[in-house]
Amino acid sequence: MDVATELASLSRWELFRLLGEASRLRLLALAAEEELAIGELAELLRESQPNVSRHVKPLRQAGLLTMRKEGTRVLVRVATAAREDAVVAEALREGRALAIEDGSLGRIRAIVREREHHARAFFDADGREVTDPTLAPSELGAYLRALGALLPHRGLAVDVGTGDGRLLEALAPVFDRVVAIDRSATQLALAQRRVEHRRFTNVELVNSELGDGTTPTSVRDAGGADAVFVSRVLHHVASPAAALKSLATWVAPHGALVVVDYVAHDDEAMRERVADVWLGFEPSELMRLAKDAGLADSSVQSLPVAFRGDGPDSHLDWQILVARRSTRARR
Repeated sequence: MDVATELASLSRWELFRLLGEASRLRLLALAAEEELAIGELAELLRESQPNVSRHVKPLRQAGLLTMRKEGTRVLVRVATAAREDAVVAEALREGRALAIEDGSLGRIRAIVREREHHARAFFDADGREVTDPTLAPSELGAYLRALGALLPHRGLAVDVGTGDGRLLEALAPVFDRVVAIDRSATQLALAQRRVEHRRFTNVELVNSELGDGTTPTSVRDAGGADAVFVSRVLHHVASPAAALKSLATWVAPHGALVVVDYVAHDDEAMRERVADVWLGFEPSELMRLAKDAGLADSSVQSLPVAFRGDGPDSHLDWQILVARRSTRARR
């Protein structure tokens, strides 16, 4: 039976008799204030746990209390439906007055806070094993998944020029599916190792030229990607303009193209060191390339040095272009 049925089956005189003990009134008032374990109630009422359990049993059977197990603990609280009964409501008011008088109501906060005692001691212990703060947390995927819940569209992302798959660490937890593309079979093999190591089951690896005018089948079947990422790739392609024009067609009507690349610089050594074709781009140039590709609502922001890692290009200034499908282009 549910709570309402249990109460309805109880005659008024039986309910009066059940509530005729001060200890039960105080117990009800405390359980109405906070869900409490039997041991916590015993401490508040200054009674033994067996005595508290004996009080709890008939109150639960009458539908006034609900119980749930949490590990080895049993927690009780006043049933929501029971509060609507006029007799029970009056009993709660009387019990609250008694609990205020004996101080048990005021001790609830300290009792509840005591639940954190072991956790506080654990995290404050000097000898506890700690993780290296210079490394990304191994549970980073969980945090990214939580952030992904804020995105209105996260069905499909495309990682253009995935290389060894570093960006997949961020994309795979956020998007339902990820298509990772690279023209180098060697790089894709490294990405495959990463995918297998991380157990990413939502990543598809594709060996293809970048921006060659063709659209991956999975992207075409999905009606376009929610986001197309081009991270530190544009400075490696022969024609950035042609590449962006091709990639813009992969973006869904509600989607965006995101380019991470360098601000224009004069470090010629980057051509030999990491095979760069172009020495970055002026922000205005990226905006123009996006416009020429049929994209709109473009914006460029700089990337703080703290986010550039420690690779051979960390000394350069990085920037992020975000552009969306143009409404005019879809007509």
